[in-house]
Amino acid sequence: MSLLSFVKEAGEKLFHAAASAPAASTAAAPTAAPAPDVATLNQTASDAILKYIGTQNLPTENLDLQYDGATATVIVGGNVPDQATKEKIILCCGNVSSVEHVDDRITVDTPADDSRYYTVKSGDNLSKISKEMYGDPNRYTAIFEANKPMLTNPDRIYPGQMLRIPA
Repeated sequence: MSLLSFVKEAGEKLFHAAASAPAASTAAAPTAAPAPDVATLNQTASDAILKYIGTQNLPTENLDLQYDGATATVIVGGNVPDQATKEKIILCCGNVSSVEHVDDRITVDTPADDSRYYTVKSGDNLSKISKEMYGDPNRYTAIFEANKPMLTNPDRIYPGQMLRIPA
């Protein structure tokens, strides 16, 4: 179990925080819009993240996922077949706008060494990251393959995105 930190403002835009209603003027009617139900908003966000994981062809049937908007944290547990699947699910959870932390409670059937993680900075490309992480810019394909299906093109990465860097 671990807690990973992500860039809250970066990532897939799956849901939006409810905008604050403008302050009522003194001439306005005294009725106010009902306050949003926090539990419902958190459940809607949880469902959106779980659906996103499914769109990446990753298993969701054995996952328990909860989003806490107050702490911008996704708590994800359950069981998956291998380490790579676990890491991809964690990245799907964290590379979502409005998520700052992922509390990893996933267990794996076939344990393996953890990958390293890298947060993309402005000006990065996969070759540059490969040179920094492996000492060889030509190993960028290993990073690209390790992050499929979330990455569909090696030229489409963005600042704040976290990537898996396999050993």
